[in-house]
Amino acid sequence: MKLFLIALLFPVALLAQTSIEKGQDYITNKQFAKAEQELSAYVKYHADNLQAIELLGDAFGHQKKWDEAATEYKKLVASKPNTANYHYKLGGALGMKALSVSKISALGIIGDVKSSFLKAAELDANHIEARWALVELYMQLPGIIGGSKKTSLKYANQLENLSKVDGYLAKGYIYEYDDEPELAEEYYLKAIKAGGSLTCYEKLTALYEKEKQPEKAVSNIEAAQTKHQRNSLHYQIGKVCADYNVQLEKGERCLVAYIQNYSAKDGVPKAWANYRLAQIYKHKKDTTNALKYINLALAELPSIDVFSSFKKNL
Repeated sequence: MKLFLIALLFPVALLAQTSIEKGQDYITNKQFAKAEQELSAYVKYHADNLQAIELLGDAFGHQKKWDEAATEYKKLVASKPNTANYHYKLGGALGMKALSVSKISALGIIGDVKSSFLKAAELDANHIEARWALVELYMQLPGIIGGSKKTSLKYANQLENLSKVDGYLAKGYIYEYDDEPELAEEYYLKAIKAGGSLTCYEKLTALYEKEKQPEKAVSNIEAAQTKHQRNSLHYQIGKVCADYNVQLEKGERCLVAYIQNYSAKDGVPKAWANYRLAQIYKHKKDTTNALKYINLALAELPSIDVFSSFKKNL
């Protein structure tokens, strides 16, 4: 009888495992609707499986179904109220909902967003993501409903104690948001020195572009290229040169190199590199080559409005 019961239950257990694994695979492959379908069916009959509930919440979140995601994360918090990451995910879903509704409606959500992130930070002294969320939340909230640069800096200091790079990036974000570009630049440079990831370089490049400092942006991307040797950085150099009409020869060389070495992992389609080349040739008053490259861009991506507008204005 015992062996019979084991044999009877084994396929059910195997099926359950497969459903969760399928859901995870669908999420990994960005097939979020399929993940939702697979996991919803499983959770319906296994309402106490926290792994499946969390994955279902994630599937909803990836589809920007914030109410549904929050519902699943609330189940996790109710089941295990001392798990920091459950509170963090709930705060994230509620926060994204607040951004998607009217300002009046958002006011009724912000308190729950804040309390969720604060609880996550309280429960886990090493939870970097929760502290990042608090840095951004306190900077973005108006002072009348609790926004505070001082509080944001408090969490940035906590981040710095956990990770120098995250702390410097957080302070760079705070000063950039507060329109203090010199201090933002100082901390982004510190982040590059301490860590040197592509993210660190990208934050500083974005600051330079925002501040209309294309020469500094190009130099920073070149430094990133020296360190990381990524073909995608060739495109970024070409983009800045084309957008700001600077160092056109360098921009042209980089875009040609990007196209020659292109692979799907580079992210930006070749059509955009051809568009940037068309921009550069327009700056050079070489209409023939500008037309050649914008036609190449349109041949690959004919529905991009900016390509069509560029061609009309040649």
